[in-house]
Amino acid sequence: MVLAAEIILSNTKKCPALGLGTWLSSPGQCAQAVEYAIKEGYRLIDAAWLYGNEKEVGEGVRKAIEEGLVKREELFITTKLWNTFHEKDQVVPALKESLKNLGLDYVDLYLIHWPVAAQSVKGPIDINLPFKNTVIVDHDFCETWAGMEQCVDLNLAKSIGLSNFNSKQILRILEKARIKPVMNQIEVTPLLNQKKLTAFCKERGIAITAYSPFASPARPWKTTNDPAIDFNDPQLVKIGQKYGKNSSQVILRYLVQLGVIPIPKSENPARIKQNIDIFDFKLTPEEMEILDSYNQDFRAIGAEDLEESNDFPFRGVEF
Repeated sequence: MVLAAEIILSNTKKCPALGLGTWLSSPGQCAQAVEYAIKEGYRLIDAAWLYGNEKEVGEGVRKAIEEGLVKREELFITTKLWNTFHEKDQVVPALKESLKNLGLDYVDLYLIHWPVAAQSVKGPIDINLPFKNTVIVDHDFCETWAGMEQCVDLNLAKSIGLSNFNSKQILRILEKARIKPVMNQIEVTPLLNQKKLTAFCKERGIAITAYSPFASPARPWKTTNDPAIDFNDPQLVKIGQKYGKNSSQVILRYLVQLGVIPIPKSENPARIKQNIDIFDFKLTPEEMEILDSYNQDFRAIGAEDLEESNDFPFRGVEF
């Protein structure tokens, strides 16, 4: 078993430096993956209401606790507020629903999933195409943040943060916040290393979680023209051979050394085990430069369906 290193958040809470992602985890396999990950040393589990698997995440967590693998206070459980619950008075009820799904009294981190508000119009939301059955609405996400602060006041969330917010949007939150965000969860990969936004956040005491660290090769909207990470790239393979690691482990180590918290998703026991086994080596500055050279500013999660919103985060800002 390998335990990830920990970082200290701006509110003094501890957060593991690597976790398990659960977006697109297969129904019926998510709980087992969570339980196995905890057995292998994972302490950070990342979930979201949107993913439709909070109940399975909670099942895996409870099984691990019941087996004596871990205590609840040793875990760091994250979930997220979906776009259709941005009204201030909807935030606490939305978290309570997530907690009921998870079977937990609190989460360690609650995030605003996107800065864009929406309304459901066509029934259930499809996790594969999450923006299709909603209509974008104008709403001040600072009001949403006030609801997030109530979640802390009620001890339903130990920490609160953001996801997919750009630098200007973060500044708006910071101007109004009574409780400062401790985290911004964004896409960070070798193809999109986000160094400027990471530095901006860190200067303000905001840590970075890196979702889709391998550029989400299983995303439903992937096209043949999209850039992709080449795990057989000779430079990656050579670096891995030097340390007795594979290319995916080299990539995760690169992200950790960038100062972000990767949350690779997997249901494969061997991959779950290898993904956390990255804390016994360190890339050299020269090797970090090689990984830096892969950057193309390519977003696997471009959220183009949100482009009509005034709060679309990937337009009109440098980072």
